[in-house]
Amino acid sequence: MPVRFSVDSAAFDKEIKRSLSSKNSQKAILNNLKLKNGELVYKKIEKLKKEMMTNFLRLPVTKEILAGSTSSNISGTLGGYGNLFTFIGFNQGDSPITPILELLSQTNYRVTRFNKNGTAKLIIEIPSSRDIFAVTPLPWASGISWAERIEKGMSGLGMYLNTSSKNSRSGRGVQANNKIRTGKFSNTSYVSAFLNKWAKIFEKIDKDISVGRGL
Repeated sequence: MPVRFSVDSAAFDKEIKRSLSSKNSQKAILNNLKLKNGELVYKKIEKLKKEMMTNFLRLPVTKEILAGSTSSNISGTLGGYGNLFTFIGFNQGDSPITPILELLSQTNYRVTRFNKNGTAKLIIEIPSSRDIFAVTPLPWASGISWAERIEKGMSGLGMYLNTSSKNSRSGRGVQANNKIRTGKFSNTSYVSAFLNKWAKIFEKIDKDISVGRGL
């Protein structure tokens, strides 16, 4: 999910522009691109990247899955009964959140050289929801993403029994032969909303260096 800005040479002071005009290197431009408060843009991006990952770890769905088979249903998706780790059917010792964190950690940025109009492009690339759905397969159905189903809904809650069992992948959580309760899975916003939120946060960098888009 690229977040793109146009960086006009007017964003640099005269001395820096004279230096960059001869080098016109991507590294030199990035190392001199600053926010209104004087902070270097690349340092701001790195700071936001860390905040983004911390924010993801604090999401109720993330916290519930990280807590494993003994977690409570803090996300509210199961009506307060059991937890997502056992309901989804992860195996004991699984770390379902790790692939998502790895993708978020790969958020990167680059800047192009100035063109003849004195404009360069700053591009920040964060994972897309499709990227994350691709690395979050259900443990029993590889073609379906559990992260996507969190947003769209899952079936089987009426037959879900949260109890210790040797036949359970997670050690807890089995599917009964018959429906044992009413109610249904309450889908909730997760990856898609999170990424849209952070794309907007990164976009604010554009305004803070007073540059136009023009892409």
